[in-house]
Amino acid sequence: MTLRIESFTFDAADPLTLATWWSEAIGWLICYESDDGVEVNLCERIDEDGSHPYPELSFVGDGDHAEGQERIHLDLNSFSTTDQEATVDRLLAMGATRADVGQAADAPFVVLADPEGNHFCVLDPRPEYAHLGSVAGYTVAAHDAAALRDVWVAATGWAVTRDDADHVVLAPPDGTGAPIEIITRPTMPADDRKDRIHLDVAPGQDDDQADAVEALLAIGARRADVGQTGDETWVVLAGPEGNEFCVLSPRP
Repeated sequence: MTLRIESFTFDAADPLTLATWWSEAIGWLICYESDDGVEVNLCERIDEDGSHPYPELSFVGDGDHAEGQERIHLDLNSFSTTDQEATVDRLLAMGATRADVGQAADAPFVVLADPEGNHFCVLDPRPEYAHLGSVAGYTVAAHDAAALRDVWVAATGWAVTRDDADHVVLAPPDGTGAPIEIITRPTMPADDRKDRIHLDVAPGQDDDQADAVEALLAIGARRADVGQTGDETWVVLAGPEGNEFCVLSPRP
């Protein structure tokens, strides 16, 4: 059984406004809007069967999102120093703010926060991301990157392309999309607050959700309570360090 990433999901006070901001920030499109949330993706890259090689960004209502912790952030791409500066200026003009998350004064990347306070980085130009679009990657902060590897590989269906003790990189199946980078950051706070951004994954339409959940539990995931009622069609799990993710019902 192979699971597929459906989305990186943001808790938001105003899902539509935040989704609109991010769609303009990275040049993606709002593809779906309902009372349950708003989804942002490059709509033209969705295959005929409804699948897509990259995760979408999903924004759902959560009045307590500001109290959550950040263990995932987006890294935005740049293709020259001039391009990086122009991207930062454009995002600031759109309502982003500069942020201090402990980065060095001479860090080559720029840390910003979106209008609801979610941090992200505008990277300096790097050859390894030159073939990508506006999103260079999805960074997961960990106390022990290697300890998260197996659960994230199983949950995403992505392949390990770097496997260092403190830096694990997962690439999407087609090998061309933005990677997930799990990086050890020992100074990251450790607490039980709900994650502001979490991963949603789904089994294929011919697979069984319960089997997928049991397989993840067997390799180190655990069931998590984030206030769900019990009537949901998804199952909330957490990885070895508490990173929350949802296993959705089977998808085509």
